[in-house]
Amino acid sequence: MYEPEVTIITPTYNIVESGHADDFTLLVNLTDRQTYQYVEHLIVDNNSTDETIDLLKDYKNSGFINFYSAPDTGKYDAINKGLLRAKGKYVAFLSCDDFYHDIMAISDLVNAMEEENADYCIFPSYCVNPDGSAFLYNPSILNVFQVMPCPHQAMFFKREALEKLGYFDAKFKIFADYDLILRLVLGRFNGIMFDRPIVTYKMGEQALKHSIQVEAECRHIYYKNLKPLYQLNDTQIDRMVKVSEIPKGLLDRLAGYFPDSKDLFYERYEQMYNMRYQAAEAQREQQRQNRQ
Repeated sequence: MYEPEVTIITPTYNIVESGHADDFTLLVNLTDRQTYQYVEHLIVDNNSTDETIDLLKDYKNSGFINFYSAPDTGKYDAINKGLLRAKGKYVAFLSCDDFYHDIMAISDLVNAMEEENADYCIFPSYCVNPDGSAFLYNPSILNVFQVMPCPHQAMFFKREALEKLGYFDAKFKIFADYDLILRLVLGRFNGIMFDRPIVTYKMGEQALKHSIQVEAECRHIYYKNLKPLYQLNDTQIDRMVKVSEIPKGLLDRLAGYFPDSKDLFYERYEQMYNMRYQAAEAQREQQRQNRQ
């Protein structure tokens, strides 16, 4: 019986020096413990200058991973390089400090995607904050045009679908995963929901530290992907980025991407807009008080 292969791609850079060697060991060992046997774990290293290469060689010699090391321009450039080498029908992306906490995860995801002939799958995840606290991140695909619906760690992809999209747009250094998800939805690729948390990941520190760059990338992503559908001006794009307010004409067109859930789409849109608008108002009020 044919069993499709899965490739897990992990970009690395100086993980020993940065104190992530133990996290990486957990990732490698839990990936190896998956009940699904046809898993290729591919490490794409950015020419590490510490002891990372020695660590990777040890794991490769023990049969845990494959890896190669070459310069890249960032995480998503590294992932794209990995996709060009991946053998799996399905692919997923985990950083060195992420892991599948459910050993049945890959097997169950493959079965679900095969049954539905899905191009991608999203699922709940546990997110660990920088202070060590954690929360359950439930996907919000109906809010995809307002916010990132889920982290890329909580997704499984058919490699062929990513090939059709041209992989990640690596000019986005922080938010390339959001751009990719938007293109999947706008391209009407077949996505499914797997309703069980199976991955634990750490909150991306780059997004937390570089909020201005995140907003700039988000503006570019909306302009790139949505302006062909509706003549957005700069003020409208700014409102979309700041408070998730979508112009009515565009909103009605976007609802067409969820024909079986239009009423719920509009309801979720209002909820997200109200939540972000109130948060923005509260922040402005706090800033006013601080100036007094």
